[in-house]
Parts: sequence; C-alpha cells; structure tokens
Amino acid sequence: MKTYLFWLGFGVIVLILGGCDTDSGDSTAWQLVWQDEFEGAAGEVPDPTRWGYDIGTDWGNAQLEYDTDRPENATLDGNGNLVITAREESYEGRNYTSARLVTRDKFETTYGRFEARMKMPWGQGLWPAFWLLGANIETVGWPQCGEIDIMEYRGQEPTVVHGSLHGPGYSAGAAVTSAYRLTNARFDTDFHLFAVEWTPDEIRWYLDDQLYQVVTPKDTPGEWVYDHPFYIILNLAVGGNYVGAPTANTVFPQTLVVDWVRVYQMSQ
Repeated sequence: MKTYLFWLGFGVIVLILGGCDTDSGDSTAWQLVWQDEFEGAAGEVPDPTRWGYDIGTDWGNAQLEYDTDRPENATLDGNGNLVITAREESYEGRNYTSARLVTRDKFETTYGRFEARMKMPWGQGLWPAFWLLGANIETVGWPQCGEIDIMEYRGQEPTVVHGSLHGPGYSAGAAVTSAYRLTNARFDTDFHLFAVEWTPDEIRWYLDDQLYQVVTPKDTPGEWVYDHPFYIILNLAVGGNYVGAPTANTVFPQTLVVDWVRVYQMSQ
C-alpha cells in the first residue's frame, strides 16, 4: 500500500492507495539515448565525458556545504554505483563538503524519460536531489529557465520524497509540488527508482514506476517554460532553506548512492 500527498494551494489532500500498479506507459515507445551505469574500479571518479561539477557553496539556498570535484566527495565504489559523500570537515571556509554533478555542456536534451535508481542518506539537514535545469539559465536566469525536480528528499523525513516544478510565478516556496510517502519502508534502507516523463504537454512523476503526479500547462500559475534543452544535476546538499541545518544527532559522513542514470526518448 502506498500513501500519496498532494498539495493544492494551502491545503493538503492525503490519498492512501493500495494494490494497483500504474505503468509508465508503453515501454516499447522509449529508446535509450544516454546512460551512466557507473561501472568502474573503486576510487575512480565519475566519467568526465558525461559529468562536470558545480564547485562552490550556497547556490542561493543557504546551503552549508562547499561542493568540490574531489574523489573524497564523488567516486565510484567498484560495485556499479556512484557515491556522493557529504563530510563534516573544514574546507574553503565551510564546515561541510559534498559534490554537485552536472551534465551541462555534455548532455542536454528536450523531453524524454529521465530515471535514476538511488539510495538516500538519513539525518536532519541532508538534502539530496536529482533534477533538471534549463540550459538557458545563463541568458534568461532562474526561474525563467525552468526547473524540474525529479526527486528531492529531506533527510529527517526518510519515508517521503517530493517532485516539483519551478517556473516564472511558481518558484521556491510556491513551486508546483507533490509528495510520495512509503509505508513500512524507508528511502535510506534500499534502492528506489525515481523518474519523470516529460512531453510537450505534460510532465509525469514516478516512484518505482508508480505514477504519483501529472502537471500540464493549465496546472501552473505562470508560463510553461519546458520546451527547450535541460541538463541533469545530481547533488547532496547539507543544510539550506529546504531542510534546515544538521544537528548534533546528524552522523557524518553521509552518502547518496546512485546505481544508474538513464535517459530515453520517444521512438519515432
């Protein structure tokens, strides 16, 4: 049985559903066009032909970590996984480090199915995310560029993930968003599959191939800005407006473990 939370305006509607699986559509319609299975020896860095890094801190969200390109913060584990590690350490004036991997200028595309199989960290103040950002951000700025959050997670809420859209007139705390709640399970104890299917007319969110949110242009209170290339971001933030600061009970290091990232396009 699954529990779904839907935010409508200032209210919350809770739906508890069980037994019925919702497919992600006809799987034969999707063609794999980009992937990283993170195969490689333990200690190897992510494939530089696929991934770059945002290096720095804050990112407009009051995040506390300094994101680096060091293997201490992002490396392969030798078992087919990427491990992004948040550490408590003094670095570049910050008390934490982590990593923020991006496909900017390496892989950018319009529309498709984007998916990642991941296992979350756990603890107050941890904020992993798998998301898409409009590649035109440097020219039009945020949120005009658009942002598709495939998965966001608060480390202090290990049974809940969120899927959101940020655009002009519906960004930050006013984003169009829904949440998916597990029952009798946690996101930090096992891997789960997070996905969106993005088409010209709608964006659909899935958790383990269960559909839990659909957004169309009429569902957004502002301009629909999802008709141009976006790139992928994988990161593990520490602190920030969305989760608050870690406490003395937050154990470090913490990891976001990624089994794969795959992108599909509709076959013609």
